[in-house]
Amino acid sequence: MATDGRATDRAGDDGPTPRHRRPEGVDDLTVEAAGKLSEALEATERARGHLYSFHQLTGGADFLLDEATDLFRRAGHPEIAERIATELIGRNVLPGRWTFQIVEDYDEGYYALFRDTERQVRDELLDGRTHLYEAELKEARRTRGRPGHEATPAE
Repeated sequence: MATDGRATDRAGDDGPTPRHRRPEGVDDLTVEAAGKLSEALEATERARGHLYSFHQLTGGADFLLDEATDLFRRAGHPEIAERIATELIGRNVLPGRWTFQIVEDYDEGYYALFRDTERQVRDELLDGRTHLYEAELKEARRTRGRPGHEATPAE
């Protein structure tokens, strides 16, 4: 065992940190299932980012409509400017909701439940450890002792 708590093999190459080592008694299928759940959460994180992009882009478009209405008025098209101002500016994107309300509902509902479920599963089955599937994949694929193939960052 290295002085920093990492395992060291015969070649002097460090293994994964304890946080990335499988707890005793955990089988391959459980690690794979937890890895798939984690992958699903990562996809949900990406979806959440797109939802925030939707929120920000839609808000930005609403402010651009102010400029468009001003230009239509100055160009002699007050009726078009008024239609945009009364029909589009400030309009709900879904019944009763602006985009911030959609984001809040998502964050406080589906996303919160998903994140909590993933954490509970890790706590129940893996002693709270994260990315075990990936850590084991790294160990299987890296070439021990080669530069750029270290198990952990240099300290």
